[in-house]
Amino acid sequence: MKIEPRQVEAFLKKPDARIRGVVIYGNDDGLVAERAVALAKAVCEDLNDPFRVVDISGDVLKGDPARLADEFGALSMMGGRRVIRVRPAGEESVAALENLVAATAGDALVVVEGGNLTPRSGLRALAETEACLAAMPCYMDNEAALEGLVESAARAQGLAVESDALQWIVERLGGDRGQTRSEIDKLLLYKASDVTPDSGKTVTLQDAVDILGDTAAIGIDDVIAATFDGELVALDRALDRVFSEGGHPVQLVRSLQRHADQLHLVSAHAGKGGNLEAAMFKARGLPRGGPVRQRFERHLRAWTLPRLNHVLSRLLDAEIECKRTGLPDDAIARRVCLGLAKAEADRKARQRR
Repeated sequence: MKIEPRQVEAFLKKPDARIRGVVIYGNDDGLVAERAVALAKAVCEDLNDPFRVVDISGDVLKGDPARLADEFGALSMMGGRRVIRVRPAGEESVAALENLVAATAGDALVVVEGGNLTPRSGLRALAETEACLAAMPCYMDNEAALEGLVESAARAQGLAVESDALQWIVERLGGDRGQTRSEIDKLLLYKASDVTPDSGKTVTLQDAVDILGDTAAIGIDDVIAATFDGELVALDRALDRVFSEGGHPVQLVRSLQRHADQLHLVSAHAGKGGNLEAAMFKARGLPRGGPVRQRFERHLRAWTLPRLNHVLSRLLDAEIECKRTGLPDDAIARRVCLGLAKAEADRKARQRR
């Protein structure tokens, strides 16, 4: 069976007792790991318990595909349901999972961290079609999911987040759940430790800038600005900063994609008989004002709908290259940024003639 997004939270809290194994997969490694831990802890809170928790790699199962069914059927010496964690796992684990399906007895829960499985993956197909297995996809967070994540984390600390601060934070967070959690936790840790009668229990925009302002995510904002403004020298410096501070190339490419998507959405609405102001008013998640808003409007005027179609195609190709070619990710990201910036610089030069 396939677990739908709306079912995930409930399943993580109380796994279906009929399910023997769950394959957790997707392009968000951080979210895959987070959900795998949450699911395992729903069965056994202490994941270091040697009597109830077993850790096996996919490579081990490749050489011994019967072991998974054997572990599934083993009884806990100290009582309680057991957890079998399989990580990392890929197509080499298919035979072991087939043996799990065929097992005649057992009560453990098998949690498989499957990575970014394609629709043609045998492991994914098996988990989606067998009644005693489940497939749980994990993909990069969109803006609404990021906002919910920030607000729920803040509430858990007894804090609120100003709307301007929330927008600023979401714009600078990547899609990877692990990186996102790290940044949110850092922000809330510092804020919670600094709560005074004067500072209050609300995360302000200034709090966010002060605490997160030195991260590579800020550099990504500079990369976006320089790329779409056609500022080659500024772009080169911004890229150096992002990569020197540990910025992930795929995160960078996806941030450019989000910006291009927003520009495309507004431009498409405006092209259907409306105007830019009306289109921007209707669109969600756009900057409300200040320099960021001015920059967005500037990019909207410079990048026409056909150009944006080309941009989105190039960025998608760059993301695929980062994942599949084995070439250095940072070189691929740098090349696509410089190519787009060069195109805008050339356009400006033609206008000045």
